[in-house]
Amino acid sequence: MPSFKPAYLIHGDDHGRIAERRARLRALAESASGAGGVEVLEGEAATPEDAAAALQAMTFALGRRFIIVEGVERWKASELEPLAQALDPPPPDTTIAFFAREESRAKAPDALHEIVKRAGGDVAAEQTVKPWELPKWVAGRGRELGLEFDRGAASALIRHVGDRQQRLVRELEKLRLELGPGARLTEQTVDELAATSAERRVWTLADAIVAGDAATAQRCLLELRAQGERLPGLIYNMARRLREANAIATRLEAGQSPAQVRKSLRMPTKAAEKLIADVQRRDRDALREALEAIADLERDSRGGGALSEDTAAILAVSRAVGS
Repeated sequence: MPSFKPAYLIHGDDHGRIAERRARLRALAESASGAGGVEVLEGEAATPEDAAAALQAMTFALGRRFIIVEGVERWKASELEPLAQALDPPPPDTTIAFFAREESRAKAPDALHEIVKRAGGDVAAEQTVKPWELPKWVAGRGRELGLEFDRGAASALIRHVGDRQQRLVRELEKLRLELGPGARLTEQTVDELAATSAERRVWTLADAIVAGDAATAQRCLLELRAQGERLPGLIYNMARRLREANAIATRLEAGQSPAQVRKSLRMPTKAAEKLIADVQRRDRDALREALEAIADLERDSRGGGALSEDTAAILAVSRAVGS
């Protein structure tokens, strides 16, 4: 069983990494003490007074007790005295973890840093890495997973996968699973494996929409969103492929043969043949409606619609495939 300190503060502007650490801590806590040994304070229930009361409350839970507190970036130093008293000294067999998703002026107060340190806890910053520091960061995270990077390999991963840290970590994890611990990555290895995997899944999503394959389209959408792919990029690729499909349908209706259309497409022969075959299997009106569905999704995503991004995307893709 891992050892836990009395208190933790995880803060910074890398919100994806902070969410990962929160999920990992909760999983470890539930493994150690069961769901009954974990208390989560969030929203209006996550104030310094509420956290202090939770620390001082009597409990009949067996084993170590865990308290997870969200949103401490909203706290003010003047409100922290009850919490300071509750952690001086910290109650036995208890761990409290504070999470601050910081941005602009919303930051965990310095006084909270000091309270956690005085209680014998840890303070960890999860900050977005500057672009020029990203290759070094990628190589460091790779080494944590047991991978080694030759010169140029980290930059190649960034070039093909993008600069989102959460997505880069997912790609590193996949490389580790595929190659095993101790593998040395070269620029060529990255180009052949990790770099194309994310791109291929994006185009698989777009092609599944053209083909009307609902199961594949929804699966790809959920996988891409889970690995950190942003909705605007997905919309761009879906719309681009659907515009190509509509143009192909127009040319076929005008009397051009599939072979004539294939020769003009700037893509590998097999990919072009599959795209043309998918277009031929769909009704022309259905392809038009699919493009309209993605256009509506783009409009709604810019206008701050009532639905969450994921819900809106799932509904739009369902409409685009005709299900």
